[in-house]
Amino acid sequence: MRLLLALFLGLTLSPPLPAQSTDDLLPVEEAFVLDASVPEPGRVALRWEIAPDYYLYRSRIKVKSTQDGVTLGAPDLPPGEPRHDEFLGDVEIYHGTVEASLPFTASAGTTTLDLTVTVQGCHEVEPKICYPPHPTKLTLALPANDTPAAAAPLAGSAAPSLPLIRLGGDSAGAVDDAPLPAEEAFVFEAIAASPTSILARWTMPKGYYLYRDKSVLALRDADDVQLGAPQWRSGVPHADEHFGTVEVYFDEIELPIPLRRERGEPQAITLHAEYQGCQENGLCYPVMERDITIDLPAATADQLASASASFVPAAAANPASADDQVSPAPTAASAGSGGLLGALLLAVLGGLLLNLMPCVLPVLSLKVLGLAQSGESREKARSHALWYTAGVLVSFAAVGLVVIALRSAGQALGWGFQLQQPLFVAVLAYVMFAVGLSMSGVIHFGAGLAGAGSGLASRSGAVGDFFTGVLAVVVASPCTIPIMGSALAFALASSSLVALPVFLALGLGLALPFLLVGFVPALASRLPRPGAWMETLKQLLAFPMYLTAVWLLWILGNQKGVDAIAWALVGMTALALGLWWWERSRYRGGLARKVLAFAIVAASFHPLSQAMHGEAPKAATTASSEWVPYSAERLASLRAEGRGVFVDMTADWCVTCKVNEKAVLHTDAFRDLMARTDTVAMQGDWTNVDPEISAFLKTYDSPGVPLYVVFRPGVQGEGEKLPSVLTFGIVERAVTGTGG
Repeated sequence: MRLLLALFLGLTLSPPLPAQSTDDLLPVEEAFVLDASVPEPGRVALRWEIAPDYYLYRSRIKVKSTQDGVTLGAPDLPPGEPRHDEFLGDVEIYHGTVEASLPFTASAGTTTLDLTVTVQGCHEVEPKICYPPHPTKLTLALPANDTPAAAAPLAGSAAPSLPLIRLGGDSAGAVDDAPLPAEEAFVFEAIAASPTSILARWTMPKGYYLYRDKSVLALRDADDVQLGAPQWRSGVPHADEHFGTVEVYFDEIELPIPLRRERGEPQAITLHAEYQGCQENGLCYPVMERDITIDLPAATADQLASASASFVPAAAANPASADDQVSPAPTAASAGSGGLLGALLLAVLGGLLLNLMPCVLPVLSLKVLGLAQSGESREKARSHALWYTAGVLVSFAAVGLVVIALRSAGQALGWGFQLQQPLFVAVLAYVMFAVGLSMSGVIHFGAGLAGAGSGLASRSGAVGDFFTGVLAVVVASPCTIPIMGSALAFALASSSLVALPVFLALGLGLALPFLLVGFVPALASRLPRPGAWMETLKQLLAFPMYLTAVWLLWILGNQKGVDAIAWALVGMTALALGLWWWERSRYRGGLARKVLAFAIVAASFHPLSQAMHGEAPKAATTASSEWVPYSAERLASLRAEGRGVFVDMTADWCVTCKVNEKAVLHTDAFRDLMARTDTVAMQGDWTNVDPEISAFLKTYDSPGVPLYVVFRPGVQGEGEKLPSVLTFGIVERAVTGTGG
């Protein structure tokens, strides 16, 4: 049993894989070294030296000139290596050295040739990323004699070279769809709109868009001028492969920005802008930076006073954070919980209520039963309670640290995230099944194990108490109670120093009943006297453990298919055989019997490797075809059509979700409400990892599922978030807009 517990603990606490670093990537000028010359009249010789592990696209090589009197022909490029690109289709690429020839004609008297040579290439090993189109401006002296003239790149003519992120979508292989250079794709301007405001503007060609939350503005060299909150207009919801559901702008966005000034005389300020955008169905540009000097006109005293009275600092509303700005506190979470103290109290209460959930109650009953059965002293009872609490607190701290670490790495995780991992679900089913076998008397853990303490299910001991606390946390993870959800939302929206105490408070609440039994003699004295009924009750409690194992197998089937259930059942049968044989060999038989039993138990985990090869069922997990699978594009489209939408974010392992579905969402009354109000029922399944759903949860500061959001027709904004526990009245009032 300790080996089983150690295994699923290892699965839970394993650190995240490190993200790929781009620090070792070469600058584009070093990855693709260009040399150009005019070896003879009417021909330019181009030569690229391509670094190892890099390649150039043949179709992305462009040469142009805006010089009067100069006409360029088509570049004579050698055939490239055929390759099927995931995003560009069938392409040709170059490795190593590439030589090309460019014919041209120049009018009489032309002594120099001005060219812009644009290329695009990629790094083909980890990290696999592409560079943006990179233009290089050249000025070539035309030879008076037969001496070749070398190219002279203009100083500062090339834009900074930063890698791109590939985005999925339709093929963008056509030459006409080649991404523009960053300065042409995203034209940024800023002017003084008044003495106390400036106007920033981005202009994008058709097919390009700008991220709102990746745009940061700050002032430089302006000690007595403060930047106010930018007045962003509503953008377009967009499902992004890397960032989830985000708000973007197409064509043009004008952004008024108020200022607060200390002095009224004219002065110059520098506006620093950082922003990022993409080509639709193409490539995503790196973060771009621009500095623009703005001349502010003189301001009167009344203008300065009016601007100061209505001023809102940029840090209170800017969607992204610059180094010199402070992100605001999570007001939605803190308002609902009264700050950190309120969040801690709610966390203790939420953890306490977890003990009443069907996934936790059998474990708590098991420990209280063991304490009553032992008949030990008060000191021993307190020791049991403390070790159990230690197991709970350590587990909650571990889960909190993992969530915080992955959140810092850019992952959107919530309560119950570990149950999105099929292997963890399968191993947990094994553990619950083994605990059930112990309580049924098939095996007695702990007896004779080098005096390391008693078992998890029968007698109490330090190790058993500790790991029972661990088990209580593991089986509590599918349950989200509304009170607990508020505390978790506060924790996940706060800094690490604030989040960790909230997780520990949840653990304290979960351990509180057993702590009270161990430390309050009046409660302990009310426990029934030991007797034969104890064994009967213990065996009866085995059946909730079996049912929990069945439920976990059902989750596994939804994640990996019905074959995974079959393989897991084969393994659990072998596990039962090995444990039964071990118990028979405990008091009779030699070492060979015990080795055989251990070998059978170890072999019982082999079928799990086969179970992990399965695939999730293709059929939707929604209750019927009346539910539309969630996607950000579909949600935006329905809202644009003026339709109401009821969004249900759920998961198969979410107990509260299933209760709400049975009581409200899968009833005739709910279906009639949807039809009567012309509301679309949309469901997102978070049983497995889904970045798009994770982004939606993050938008509403939800620590996990369930999450219910109602979008009424004609009402702008983020919709109305409903409580975690639903009634039909709550849903009806939200959908019809008649509630208070």
